[in-house]
Amino acid sequence: MVLLLSAAQQQSLGNHAQSTYPEECCGLLLGTLAAGDTPRTVQHIQPLQNQWVPAVQTVTDPDGAATLGDANGDPSRRRRYWIDPKDLLAAQRDARDRNWVILGIYHSHPDHPAVPSECDRALAWPEYSYVILSVHQGTVVDCQSWRLDDHHQFQPEPIQAKDPSELPEA
Repeated sequence: MVLLLSAAQQQSLGNHAQSTYPEECCGLLLGTLAAGDTPRTVQHIQPLQNQWVPAVQTVTDPDGAATLGDANGDPSRRRRYWIDPKDLLAAQRDARDRNWVILGIYHSHPDHPAVPSECDRALAWPEYSYVILSVHQGTVVDCQSWRLDDHHQFQPEPIQAKDPSELPEA
């Protein structure tokens, strides 16, 4: 599977990640999903407020309980993000009204690689793409997309850049 993002959309992701540094940014990827091996086409980037608070620190994943603070016990927005379920529901309604779906979630990793953490894996949903932006000293240095496989492990998902004129109509 391939994720299609225009250069302008990639710039929007980068701007959001840089503007929230040194905290993690987060948001949603809305667009169209066709059957088979057809690329997942992002039509809209929905930046959201990182709503992480320490009360969200523990959840249950498919393998059991997972602690969501980092290895140093830092449960801050510098190492975690949380999307308010109300924001997710509003985005689902908006997407439905436009004949789109939520294709995935994006977030940044301040001063860390664009590779999913164990926390990212524990919270991930199989149907979503997960775009991670690596932001070092306030500048985006990498952007990668990931999808869960049948064993609930992340696998790379290619990002293909397209001009807006080349993207299919919604």
